[in-house]
Amino acid sequence: MLALLPQLVLTGLTVGSIYALVALGFVVIYNVTGILNFAQGEFPMLGALLCASLLAGGLSVPLAAVAAVAAVCVLGALVERLAVEPAYGSHPLTLIIITFGVSMAFRGLALMVWGADPYTLPEFTPGAPLVLLSGVLTRQAVWAIGLSLAVVAALFLFFACTVPGAAVRACADNPFASRLVGISPRRTSLFAFTLSAGLGAVAGIVIAPITGATYDMGLGLGLKGFVAAVIGGLTNAPAAVVGGYLVGLIEALATGFLTPGYSGAITFLVLLLVLFLQREGLLHGAQRRRA
Repeated sequence: MLALLPQLVLTGLTVGSIYALVALGFVVIYNVTGILNFAQGEFPMLGALLCASLLAGGLSVPLAAVAAVAAVCVLGALVERLAVEPAYGSHPLTLIIITFGVSMAFRGLALMVWGADPYTLPEFTPGAPLVLLSGVLTRQAVWAIGLSLAVVAALFLFFACTVPGAAVRACADNPFASRLVGISPRRTSLFAFTLSAGLGAVAGIVIAPITGATYDMGLGLGLKGFVAAVIGGLTNAPAAVVGGYLVGLIEALATGFLTPGYSGAITFLVLLLVLFLQREGLLHGAQRRRA
């Protein structure tokens, strides 16, 4: 069984990189608005299925991917403007229920448009798998891991080194003071939903060549991404990424060493332990968001 360990670790890192991107979407929205967006998992599904349709329409993989991400970003902005923004000031539970409703609406729409059959995307760089530490890593898995790390680096540079990034951080720290200096929390909220939708679309497009794309794939990705975000503390983007990799590793090791059907249950058992033992997340290292 120990001979399987390197392969299980590589598989866990691959899947964990996707959970990390979904978790980043949760963290971005929560930091800016204080909302838990449970529609976040549907953005990967929409990105993957839209990309598959655009490929079938004759576009190349890069053009289809860029167009799908742009379309999902627009959908994320529409969700914020049409569903979430009118309900600002309501009870937090109301906002959570709204995002659940959006999630179910997207899933039903995807079922009507694409049906229940799975879709596949070609690998970004076809070729023989790589052998690493006696384990096999597909080229698409390298793309998944590399993109997740690149996105984290890009977000860090954006928030730390740009004026719009500083505005977003200001709204996350103190919305009232931000209004006094001319920063609109509502526009920042729109940006947060748009960015998180784009992150989700990237995750779906990257993982689709490995797992395929179906109308219901967003449910599992959203739940695992939420677990990863909670492990990281919901306010710390790098910790959420680490949480995503941890969830992927836990899932892969549980599948390899235990009954495969138990992997999901073990993941959520970890979530319960985090909530019981450390309510701010095992990897929490940032200040709590202030309203």
